[in-house]
Amino acid sequence: MSASDLARIDASRQTLADIAASSRDAERRLRRRTPASPLTHSPALSRLCGCEVLLKCEHLLPGGSFKFRGGYTKLSRLSEVERRRGVVAASTGNHGLALAIAGRELGVPVTVHAPASASAAKLQAIADQGAKLVLHEGDPLAAEIAGRAAADADNLTYVSPYNDPDVVAGQGSLAVELLDQAPTLDAVVVAVGGGGLLSGVGAVMATCGRNVEVVAAWPANAVSLLHSMRAGKAVPVDETPTISDATAGGVEPGSVTIGIAAAIAPTCVEVDEARIVSGMRRLAEHEHWIVEGAAGLALAGLEASAGRLKGRNVAVVVCGRNITLDRFLGAISQVTAI
Repeated sequence: MSASDLARIDASRQTLADIAASSRDAERRLRRRTPASPLTHSPALSRLCGCEVLLKCEHLLPGGSFKFRGGYTKLSRLSEVERRRGVVAASTGNHGLALAIAGRELGVPVTVHAPASASAAKLQAIADQGAKLVLHEGDPLAAEIAGRAAADADNLTYVSPYNDPDVVAGQGSLAVELLDQAPTLDAVVVAVGGGGLLSGVGAVMATCGRNVEVVAAWPANAVSLLHSMRAGKAVPVDETPTISDATAGGVEPGSVTIGIAAAIAPTCVEVDEARIVSGMRRLAEHEHWIVEGAAGLALAGLEASAGRLKGRNVAVVVCGRNITLDRFLGAISQVTAI
């Protein structure tokens, strides 16, 4: 191995260690606002998957998703001047809602740029929290680019849903909690979109001194970050619609999550739509929870890896609940549990 290779590995380790330290600070900040999300054992899913399944209930956080972690962490770290000016974000729903809630509580004006095709229910929830909405034609990446340009033009803080070290650290607070809640944890499964959750959780697990495998699950229809990790830079990917809409959309050029995710080197799985919906159905059938596609994706990621995780203690991140009843019922009615 060359000297440059060793230097690159050392730099990656330091980056992951820095994120982990920042995640521990984020966890302390969050404890002043909300309790740790519960970790529950599922006997039924454990029997079906052949391993001990622990469900990390992020859908019970304010706003109904893990995104509250990153949003609250970012806004709580702003200076007083930055808070008064306000922030700009881009979101298909959960990130914008998390920022809107945190902004209302902390007195920070929030403007959210979103694709016009985003869930109407999610957009209404953002507006109900007092945030300003700006809608754009095109995919989520187009809204991200427009949002960042608007923030630059008005000299406001832009808060990316994933391409922001404070947001990544906030998502990493999940792993800090998880390590405390599950001393014998062997693996954790996360759904992946832009990579904020994967980067935060993966950095904490990579530097915790315990051998915890990180399984990253993508919808087969939306694998932009996976391709970008392999290329070492953001690359265009032709995505198609997915029930896991919270993990859809391209990766912003230069995103910090590309290098971080590559350094983590998770176990990567791609999951088709039928299996994602089956995951949603299983969580409804056995846990009596209505959850969004990204949460079904995480469970489906475990099922796709069940053979190699047999007999191990595995946490599945149930990342959000923000889906309309009609869409949920329409989806699960088309697929029987696989």
